[in-house]
Amino acid sequence: MPKMKTNSSAKKRFSITGSGKIKRKKAFKRHILTKKETKQKRNLGYDAIVNKADEKNVKHMLGL
Repeated sequence: MPKMKTNSSAKKRFSITGSGKIKRKKAFKRHILTKKETKQKRNLGYDAIVNKADEKNVKHMLGL
């Protein structure tokens, strides 16, 4: 049976932490930043953890 390919878009967007959780970037930080508060922009800069409901799908895309 052939090897399973990793989803290329997923490997660029997600990374695994040491404890096995999946990190992601937050949305809404790319453009139209003038109307957003400084606090909002600062908090969007931090990484987030993928929700437990989506974890199975992301792991499947990463080939885990």
